[in-house]
This record gives sequence, C-alpha cells and structure tokens, in this order.
Amino acid sequence: MRLTSRHAPLAGWHALTSSILAALLAAACLASVAHAAQLRAATPRASEAALQRAIATLASKPDGPPGIAVVIQRGGRATFRTAGVADVRRRPAIKVSDHMRLASVAKAFSGAVALSLVADGTLSLSDTVGKWLPGLPAAWSAVTLRELLGHTSGIPDFSQTEGFGEALGKSLLVAPAPEALLAFAPARLEFTPGSRYHYSNSDNVIVALIAAAAGHSSYQDELRQRVLGPLRLSGTSLPSGAQMPPPFVHAYVVDPPKPPEDVSELFAAGWSWASGGVVSTPCDANAFVRAYVRGALTNGATRAAQFTFIAGSSEPAGPGVNSAGLAIFRYQTRCGTVYGHTGNTAGYTQLIAANASGTRSTVVSVNAQITPKANAKRFVELRRIYTLAVCSALA
Repeated sequence: MRLTSRHAPLAGWHALTSSILAALLAAACLASVAHAAQLRAATPRASEAALQRAIATLASKPDGPPGIAVVIQRGGRATFRTAGVADVRRRPAIKVSDHMRLASVAKAFSGAVALSLVADGTLSLSDTVGKWLPGLPAAWSAVTLRELLGHTSGIPDFSQTEGFGEALGKSLLVAPAPEALLAFAPARLEFTPGSRYHYSNSDNVIVALIAAAAGHSSYQDELRQRVLGPLRLSGTSLPSGAQMPPPFVHAYVVDPPKPPEDVSELFAAGWSWASGGVVSTPCDANAFVRAYVRGALTNGATRAAQFTFIAGSSEPAGPGVNSAGLAIFRYQTRCGTVYGHTGNTAGYTQLIAANASGTRSTVVSVNAQITPKANAKRFVELRRIYTLAVCSALA
C-alpha cells in the first residue's frame, strides 16, 4: 500500500554489546532461513559485486535512500549486503534482524492466509463477497475471492479517495476498524468484475475480512496460525498502532537540500491493515517468500490457480516484465523468472522474490519511498538493483 506524508515525529545498551548481539542474531537468522548448519561468507560473484556497487551508488545520492539492504539466497547459502545506514542520527548499518514496514508486500501475507483456507476446503476461489460479508455494498456482492486476489474485482481503492486522506491527516496515530476503511470507497464498481486488472488496496482488506469470517476468528489469529507460526516468522507481526518494534530501520522522506525527515512512526499501521500494515525483517521476508512461492502453505491445485497470470504490474513495478497472479506477481527478467511482490509506503520501498521452487530468493529493502511518482530518476536505478539482485539469486 502507498501512503505518503511530509510530517516527522520522534524517535542503550553498550554499543559493543549491541553490535555483537546483532551480528549473532543476523548469522543465526540467515542460517535458519537457509536450513544450513553453517553460514559461509563466500567471495562474491560478478553479479553480487555489481549489485554492491549499485546499492552503494544509490545510497550515496543526495535524494537516494539513506540505506539499502539486500538478502540473496542460493540454495543453502545466504548473503546479506547493505549500503548506507538504518538511522541517519546514530548511523548503524541495516541488520538482517531489523524491523521494517513491508507496505504492499503485506498483500502476499493476506493471500497466503486466504489460499491456505482454500487449500483446506474452508474457502473456494469462487466464494463471493456477499456470501461472507453481506454487510458490504450490494454492488460488490458478486465479486469472487479469485477476483479480489487477482485485482480484477472492480472495487474502488479506499486509499485513493479524498475522504481517506482527510481522515488520515486528522488521526494519524489512531486508525479506524478495518471495516471502516472500506467505507471510504464508493459503493459502486469501477468495471465489470473479472474484465480487467486494476490494483486496489480495498481488495486485500476484503480478503482478510473474508478469511476471518471463514475461520471464525480474527485475521490476526488466522495470520499467526496459518503463516507466521508454521514458517517460524518470529520477527513478523501486524500491529494496529504506529510504534515500531526494536530494533528497526528508520523510514525517511528525502527531499534535499533539507535533511531526511524521519517518518518511522508517523501513522498507525491500521490505516493500511492487511493491505500494507505488516512489519517484518529482511530475514523473515526472505523465509516467507521462499515458502510462499514454492506453495508450502497451500496445495497443488490451489497453487496452479494462483500461478495463472494476466497483464498487470505490482505497485511499484518489480524487475523485468510484470504479470499478475493471485496475490503474487511474475517478474520475467534477463536472468530468469521469479515470483513475489513489491510495496511502498511513507519511508519504505520493498521487493521480495523467489524462483518457482523457492530455492533462489532475494529481498531488497530501502528506507525511503522510491517510486515513479515519488522519485522517478532514482526508481530507474532501484529497478536496476532489483534486476541485479534477481540475477545474483539465480546465478
């Protein structure tokens, strides 16, 4: 989900103790993700050397992100590359166990929950909004779960309305209930469901509400039981408030010559909820995408439906040629094809991707919002970094 702002609120252990602890956490995390007994610090291949140069160059630009972190995993070998800093005041490097907002990558998590429910027969891709959520507008009632997951629903995006923007500005730190987010969207359809692709944050809020209704619990409970628990993602959560769990990568609005503006805890995560509110770490994001893409949380028939692609791009666009599946995107690059999701919000831009078997993966995280709208010149460079990261993972 994309949220932008110009506001900036707020904000030890002994430094040596903290750095040692962080290093141990990072090594343990990467080793567990790789299911390897030992993490090797290998000589970088040519593609990783090019990647390191590219991230260092982007992080050094006055209007670039203060920091960049990239996870590359090939089979049992995982490497973590960084440039710049996680916090412009204290200037530590980004660590693999640092928390960040995943923005629209959260849509892959709600997709994972819903597809798990489909795989066990609790839900069907042909189930309708009206069946599970009869209180939503009547015009939406025939929209199917398949159409919601594939962004072909025609339901307007609540986050792009004037009313949503005004409400957010008046209550940054206290978000409404998820159902109330949808009230900002017009009660009509923008097009006939299934007739075309149009990315909408409303879709994944509805997906999460359907999952909760079908599971007879809260969405947060379904997320924990079906995704976070089975994949042991201890650094991942869906908070409702604005506070970030420590340690975290600080988020910035970059607008030189003014200094970077810290927006890490500017607004409550509940303003984007299941469409963009998930907080995670580079390590957890990497473990998630490897499992998600290979179908660890679903079954063969459901995964086959998920991996049926049409023309459509994630927001912002991922590397190469983008196509849209069900809560997943296909990225066809010069080095090969990967699957995953991107996201952007105030202070963060994210990419998670893996090959079809989940054996090769990458996560690219920057602590600034870099998109064609927010910073077109640097977004060209960021997409090149995405491609370099994919090429390194597939090398």
